[in-house]
Amino acid sequence: MTHFRIHTPTVLALLAPLALAACNKAGTTAPAAPAERVATVNGKALPKSEFELYVANMSRQSGREVAEEQKGQLLDQYISMQLAAEEAEKAGVDKDAKVRDQLALARLQVLVDAGLQKYLEAHPVQEAELRPEYDAQVAALPREYHARHILVDDRAVAEAITKELKGGADFAKLAAKRSKDSSSKSGGDLGWFTLDTMVKPFADAVKAMQPGQLTEQPVQSQYGWHVIKLEESRATSAPPFDEVKDRVKMIVQRKKLQSHLEELRTAAKVEKTGAAAAPATATATPAAPTAKAEEKAETKE
Repeated sequence: MTHFRIHTPTVLALLAPLALAACNKAGTTAPAAPAERVATVNGKALPKSEFELYVANMSRQSGREVAEEQKGQLLDQYISMQLAAEEAEKAGVDKDAKVRDQLALARLQVLVDAGLQKYLEAHPVQEAELRPEYDAQVAALPREYHARHILVDDRAVAEAITKELKGGADFAKLAAKRSKDSSSKSGGDLGWFTLDTMVKPFADAVKAMQPGQLTEQPVQSQYGWHVIKLEESRATSAPPFDEVKDRVKMIVQRKKLQSHLEELRTAAKVEKTGAAAAPATATATPAAPTAKAEEKAETKE
């Protein structure tokens, strides 16, 4: 890999699902039936459903199932959390403005997650939607190029090298001898790449070339002067539909959620004030709630 390349996300890259821990304010839980309790702390029942959610969140965060023998330890941790929350309330911590904001944000996230999950369940992805989305993603894949280059600091040197190459000199040998780039060790060979991984002047030059062609004039970038030879180009090979079907389904789900949120925003009356009123560059779907909603929707289909 050469030092003048840049890195951008691939077309099919997806955001990893983020664990969303449920936050429950101590002292607000409705009394549960005795059979549904896992413990009673200072007269307050701890519902089994809340503890099971805590265990599920811990399992998701660790990436592995919680063993039965570990649940006793988690219950002790959960009881300690309840005691700490109770003590915090006695100390008036929940009256602090920052804490109130954090509690409100946690509630917002839980509601958004549950609401988007419900929307996906009511508007499930249909089989007929997958193939068109796959075809669109494949069509958007960037073309791949295989090229060699010689990188030098001076334009006159680059022009002299170009003249030698046009006179029949061996590109690989000249690259090994004259190029300052790390690719000189492989005769200037850059392997296969997409244009979005290269600096713009280099990418623009390659895009305009035909296989076997040499740049007529050296190409300048912030790294120096490039003499480029395009070896070949090809369409990016896409994975078979069946191999990426689940990922395509996630893309369709995200588009559904994006459209849903845009509809909600269009129908709403929104007035921005203060510094936060600066126009946004794009309307984005909330990452964590969306990923969570998709994950839950997947398990119910």
